[in-house]
Amino acid sequence: MTIQLPALYRVFIATNGLFEGFADFSGDEHYVILWGEDEIATANSEMDMDVYAPGFVAFAGNGGGEIYAFDPGGAVFVLPMIGMEPEAATKVADDFLEFARSFQGAVSSGR
Repeated sequence: MTIQLPALYRVFIATNGLFEGFADFSGDEHYVILWGEDEIATANSEMDMDVYAPGFVAFAGNGGGEIYAFDPGGAVFVLPMIGMEPEAATKVADDFLEFARSFQGAVSSGR
């Protein structure tokens, strides 16, 4: 499985490091744990993303049974880990920049 990450994601990580903390999507607070590129490749393979959610690339989790994933156009969706399928995806941002703008104060960050 070849992983293609949006340039906005790569630039954010290179500039800011990995983010772990809260994000506000439409007034609802959610937890976000961004993964590094090596974690992304491993997680997508282990979760069989290409089988259960074809077209999506997981790049973060919430620590509570949901993942954040890019669609082929770079939009950000949240998917449940149980019952993962494209029809279960909920769009939370048009692109990673919009997603990152929702980040609140970092709980921890690093590379």
